[in-house]
Amino acid sequence: MDRLLHLHRTLDEVDPPRWRPPGSDATQLVRKVHQLRRVPLGELGPADLRTLISQQVALPHVLPLAVSLRLDEPMLDAYFHPGDLLLAAVSVPAAAWQPFPDLGARLRSAIQAVPDAAAADLPRGAAEELTRFVTRPASVL
Repeated sequence: MDRLLHLHRTLDEVDPPRWRPPGSDATQLVRKVHQLRRVPLGELGPADLRTLISQQVALPHVLPLAVSLRLDEPMLDAYFHPGDLLLAAVSVPAAAWQPFPDLGARLRSAIQAVPDAAAADLPRGAAEELTRFVTRPASVL
């Protein structure tokens, strides 16, 4: 199934079951994630995708969207700093990439094309995280 064909649908629709409303004592982050599950996939912005990926929510649906953004502009500043969405994507467990070997390979190529100067401006440890992703065996991605 091509997950990008469902851009008019929400995560609550494509990633059942629908989540119940957050509790009254829920944190702002929990409320945000619940809210994002009700936004059509095609309307999720880079910061939204970074939030969902960082919280490991519906990865089979949000990783392809994030990678499609990252291929054109790997160092996009989604919310915190340049490359933050990219770093969120490469930091998910390797198993999340298994359904998408072609996307993992395409993202690996995009990372390898990032200039050294841009990678040097990333937060501490980020360049190493990118290197780990690029050097993972293809069978793991």
